Amino acid sequence: VQLQASGGGLVQAGGSLRLSCVASGIIGSIISIYDMGWYRQAPGKQRELVASITNGGSITYVDSVKGRFTCSRDNAKNTVYLQMNNMKPEDTAVYYCKFSVGSRRIYWGQGTQVTVSS
Repeated sequence: VQLQASGGGLVQAGGSLRLSCVASGIIGSIISIYDMGWYRQAPGKQRELVASITNGGSITYVDSVKGRFTCSRDNAKNTVYLQMNNMKPEDTAVYYCKFSVGSRRIYWGQGTQVTVSS
């Protein structure tokens, strides 16, 4: 299984970006059992969960992005998205996607850089 994240870049404060993460190597009918999520890691900081969406569609967000970021998934496309609006300089980080089934089957994307200028 491989995850390919894309959509990162440089944006001004207040702007928007949409991240995508596509999984390959997962049989189409199996993708629906995966939980998916986005994490980020800023320089000198630990990786933190930004948003997650369970296989049942339940979504959680870290408090700092609530009301600004939207996480969604498209099982038919093996893809999870992160729509980021009203972005702030503190959102600057490398963003990683994660697909998982419990604690024994976990896959990470390669990371995509997001930089928000003030």
